[in-house]
Formats: sequence, structure tokens, C-alpha cells
Amino acid sequence: MPKDRSILVTGGAGFIGSHLVERLLPDNDVTVLDNFSSGKREFLAPHQNNPNFHLMEADLLLPGALEKALDGVDMVFHLAANPDVKLGAENTRVHLEQNVLATYNLLEAMRKFGVKKIAFTSTSTIYGEATEVPTPEDYGPLLPISLYGASKLACEALISSYCHTFEMQSWIFRFANIVGERGTHGVLVDFIRKLRENPRELEILGSGKQKKSYLEVRDCVRAMLYSVHSSDEQINVFNIGSEDSVDVTEIANIVARQMGLSDVQHRYTGGVDGRGWKGDVKVMLLSIEKIKKLGWMPQEGSAKAILAAVKALLMDI
Repeated sequence: MPKDRSILVTGGAGFIGSHLVERLLPDNDVTVLDNFSSGKREFLAPHQNNPNFHLMEADLLLPGALEKALDGVDMVFHLAANPDVKLGAENTRVHLEQNVLATYNLLEAMRKFGVKKIAFTSTSTIYGEATEVPTPEDYGPLLPISLYGASKLACEALISSYCHTFEMQSWIFRFANIVGERGTHGVLVDFIRKLRENPRELEILGSGKQKKSYLEVRDCVRAMLYSVHSSDEQINVFNIGSEDSVDVTEIANIVARQMGLSDVQHRYTGGVDGRGWKGDVKVMLLSIEKIKKLGWMPQEGSAKAILAAVKALLMDI
């Protein structure tokens, strides 16, 4: 990752964003733009006296929010989004507005202000229910089964078209499930909260056999920065994840053991065809051969990432 740059991080007060800011700050001037709909001020509190850190409370959906934020910026890391996959089945506009339209507004402002480089956090859900597992970056056709996945795929298409039309450059990261300290949602947070309310029984959405890949958040940030430093195509697309997967029941057992609980009864909801919710992909494992060829490797597998994340979250939640 180039040093001594002026970098804008949208969604920088969020789970992954705050870890990214932490890694960028020692060598760069960093501005965080966040509307704090899900991000937390306390995640950024350690940096408030750092002269290289700047915070703007603003919403990407509101006109004029980006004018000051993009002034003199060399590169944008765009993490701002609504990450709740389940929400799309209840509110069909939320991902259109907070993911697609917000990304369009950012790209358009970048075009006007001459900012040419953007790194974007996408998702494994753009692949839908892939028939090739592990799934490589050139898998297709891309047929997401959630509105969240569809919105992220639309964002990728917008970024690609802006790069080609306006001579921009992008890095697109398709994440596995990212877990760790400061996590605010997802299966680990859900299980910890449920077991604190009732340590004898745990509701598990779906069949419990859904099997997915997990990566610790600091490992994820390291992969992002490594790929930006090590790749220089006009559009650089990378899967980021681990090389193995675990099922939901195994995750439930890891959480229970870390909480000192035994004989926890599991109650499975069954879901939709064994899914936890409409849009839940039952099997996800990304091929990471492309980023491995650059020289990056995950530091640990899914189970160890989950274990480390649970230990951190038990102190956070």
C-alpha cells in the first residue's frame, strides 16, 4: 500500500472500516465519512487526537456530502453499505438506496473531483448458489439470491463502467464471512446474545448444516492492503477468505464452549429449504488462488478465526 497518501474511508466507523483506518493511519492522512447508522464513534475514539485523522459525519445519499470529503484525496476505500442480508426480504429499497445509489453518488463525485482510485468491499453473495466450490473470481453467470447480493453486484458493475468510461482504477474485494473484534452483527453476535438470555437452549436459524468460510478481520484488512499494493490492473477483483469452511452447528458449539456452557440444546428453525432466511446461501467457499499468487495467505482457518472472534466479542458485547 502506498504511503503518505490522502485517503477517504466511507463507513470507516464500522466493523471492518475501523480496523482499516487503524492500519492506514500510521502512514497516511485518513478522512472517515460515516453517517453512524451502524458505525460506532467509540471505534474511532483512539484516533481523535491524531492530526492525520479527520472525521466527517455525513450521508452519501445527501447532495453535497462529498464535496469537502474528496478535496485533495488520492484514493477512496468504499465500505459504507447496509450489511444486513436478511433485511432485503422485508424492505426491498434499503439495499438499492444505501448500497447502489450511495455508490453511484460516490463515483459521480469522484468523477467531478478527479479522484481516480477506489477500493470497494463486495461480497461472496454476488455468486449466488455457485455450482463450482471453491468458487473462483471468473465464475459465472452471477445470479445472486438476495437483494443484498444483487445490490453489491450492481455496485461492482457501476465501478467497472466508471473505470472504463472515466479512466479510473479499482480494487474489488469479494469477502467471505468476516469476523472479529468490534463485530456488530452476524451469527457470532447472534449466538452470544441468545445464549446470554437463555444458556440452556439456542435457536439456530435453518438446518445448522449451512457451511461457509470465515476470516478474521485483521487478516481481511491485511489482504485488502496487500492486494492494492501488489496489483495494478485497471479493475482488480479478488476473493478474500480462508481455505476451509465450518457449519453453523460447529459454530454454535465453539461459542458455547467459550462461554463455559455445556449441554446446550439446539433448536433448529428449518428455515426455507434448510436456509436460515430467504437469500441465505447454504454453502460458500471462495477460491483464493488469485490473491495467493500475489503472495498473500490467510493466517488461520475458519474455526480458529471464529474462536479468536468469539473471545474478542465476549469482551465487547
